[in-house]
Amino acid sequence: MRHSKRSFICFGTASPPNRSELEQLSKELSAAVAVSAQVIDQIKLYPKDVNSMAALRTAVSSLALYDAEANDMSQEANLRKAIKLQAQSPTIVAAFARIREGKEPIAPKAGASIAENFLYMLTGKRPEKIAIEALDKALVLHADHELNASTFA
Repeated sequence: MRHSKRSFICFGTASPPNRSELEQLSKELSAAVAVSAQVIDQIKLYPKDVNSMAALRTAVSSLALYDAEANDMSQEANLRKAIKLQAQSPTIVAAFARIREGKEPIAPKAGASIAENFLYMLTGKRPEKIAIEALDKALVLHADHELNASTFA
């Protein structure tokens, strides 16, 4: 499983992670990718034509209702919540996309990268390696450059 070193930078570490730290983050992201059934049930109630960002924002807010650490504002708890948000956001987006198409959401696969899981949850099929690599690179570019037009100039 491969997660970008950029993930560490997003969480405010002073330097890029070493291999052990990156492996630990990958394990934590993989362990947190599932979204509670209650949140998925709520997403199923959203209007099919709702703005996608409104759906994502609402579902992310709902995650706190089922998070035992929601009121713990310690640095350690906030780091764990940040990891969960990074892991669960693609699950929410994929679930909403499938629900709005009249399909059932697909649970994430254990041990898959964020890119692989997202493509799998969208399509229900194991994605090709080139698709995984392309999405992973797009995610890194987005993290580094916010996908400004100059990124592709």
